[in-house]
Amino acid sequence: MAMLESVLNPDGERYYSFSSAWSATEENASMRNGSGDEFDVVFSPAGAFVRGFDHESAMSPYVDDEPWPGVVDSVPEVFRSYVEEPAFTDDGMPRVTACLWREAGSDHWQAGEIDFPEDTSDPDGSGWLFHLLVNPSPEAFQRFAEDYYETPVNIDAVRHVYALRPLTQNVVTALNSKVSLADVADAAAAMDYAIAADSAP
Repeated sequence: MAMLESVLNPDGERYYSFSSAWSATEENASMRNGSGDEFDVVFSPAGAFVRGFDHESAMSPYVDDEPWPGVVDSVPEVFRSYVEEPAFTDDGMPRVTACLWREAGSDHWQAGEIDFPEDTSDPDGSGWLFHLLVNPSPEAFQRFAEDYYETPVNIDAVRHVYALRPLTQNVVTALNSKVSLADVADAAAAMDYAIAADSAP
């Protein structure tokens, strides 16, 4: 998703981003929608940690100046630093309404025991924050991108990238005729996304 957006909008703010070198041992996939909603997925030797923040959620930590009870209380020690990560906090307060994690070697995801507020179908925002993660189809991304960027998006090019095939000039052109492969080479390198050998700038 991040690579596709780098082609669709190379010079502007993007919804999805990915850093293959968030630190020496960690990668980070993130979402920022420009309205205050966000998520981060940190991949580390310890496993994967996910935190989401829906700024309109009834579970917003800004309601009581602390996370909703149970959201981060049982995060294991190997992931505690992410709860307190400055990029994910506001003056030390975790900016989070949804949180889950999966330790390396585990066969399932975990989350805290939470008494969710009533009278809402998506109290923590996870239903819409993570919708493209739980529906990882090219067609779902195409619908998102056409709505967000208000432009047609070539489904074959999206399928090419979703299959993690090396990026080519033809694919870039199919997505955005105003962009060259050289224009997105740095973004691809930051994501560790491959560029076809015969297309490398």
